[in-house]
Amino acid sequence: MLDREPEELQYLGAWGIVREARNVFKASRKQFMAITLTLILPLSFVILAHTLVSDSLLKKIQTNEDKFEREGDGPEADRTLNALSSEWTRLLLFQAGYFVFLFAFSLLSTAAVVYAVACIYTGKQTTYSKVMSVVPKVWKRLIMTFLWYFLIMVVYNTVLFLVLIFLILMVGTGSMVAFWTCVVVLVTVFVAVHVYMSALWHLGSVISVLEDQYGLGAFRKSGDLIKGKRIIAFVMVFLYFVMCGVINGVFSSRVVHGSGALSRIFWGIFLVGSLVVVNLTGLLVQSVFYYVCKSYHHQSIDKSALSDHLEEYLGEYVPLKSSIQMENLDV
Repeated sequence: MLDREPEELQYLGAWGIVREARNVFKASRKQFMAITLTLILPLSFVILAHTLVSDSLLKKIQTNEDKFEREGDGPEADRTLNALSSEWTRLLLFQAGYFVFLFAFSLLSTAAVVYAVACIYTGKQTTYSKVMSVVPKVWKRLIMTFLWYFLIMVVYNTVLFLVLIFLILMVGTGSMVAFWTCVVVLVTVFVAVHVYMSALWHLGSVISVLEDQYGLGAFRKSGDLIKGKRIIAFVMVFLYFVMCGVINGVFSSRVVHGSGALSRIFWGIFLVGSLVVVNLTGLLVQSVFYYVCKSYHHQSIDKSALSDHLEEYLGEYVPLKSSIQMENLDV
């Protein structure tokens, strides 16, 4: 993006996109560091801290459930039951607060990084304060896109669950080979579709910020753009999920269930920092991937029109002009 012609971006593979994302970070290091400290660091910290707190609450609930079963009826059992009810309430409130925080900071981080990368792409000078003033205006568009993603995944998971129940009833456990074959196939389909839909959502989030499409329209547009780059998108999203899973797994074993205060503190700091790097890189990669897909489909972006559009976010939002829309180039 920075040292390449727009037409050259189409040839970038997964590793080339990661390198380009690193170059984008270097081009505005201070700005991205500020975004990281105010948005991505709190997000990453809360994701890992959630495991620590929820594990502690669940242990208390399990202890009181075992105690209640031993006590039977009586005053002691009533007090245990009240304590158990209170702990379940705390757990549910904590989970609700966690998901609200996760949802808000994920979309805020996406809006900030996508806008900042677009400014770099157009050569537009901007500041951290300007980026943060734009974020609330882009946020609503990202919410609509996420809600469509959430709805699609709920329907998909429900259908897959019903199919699983149907296969269990039809195949049963009489033939273990057939049963486990069905399970493996369904798990593979679940992972593949989940990764692909996540790739569409990430690309759709960028479209929601930079174009006049959001919600279901952004999903349709991302489906068109990702054609020809599906394998690259799948690999990058899958690796992102794997890295996040590994970090969470190590955090659970070394911090949540680990021993030694100094060891747990060291691992906690190291893993939060690792998750920050992974999340920031992921946001930069999805932004760069948008321009790669545009280049692959021989579509150009009018940088001056896009720059004007970015300026419009600093005032009252105005729908994109047709000149900003991406048009096919003759090849």
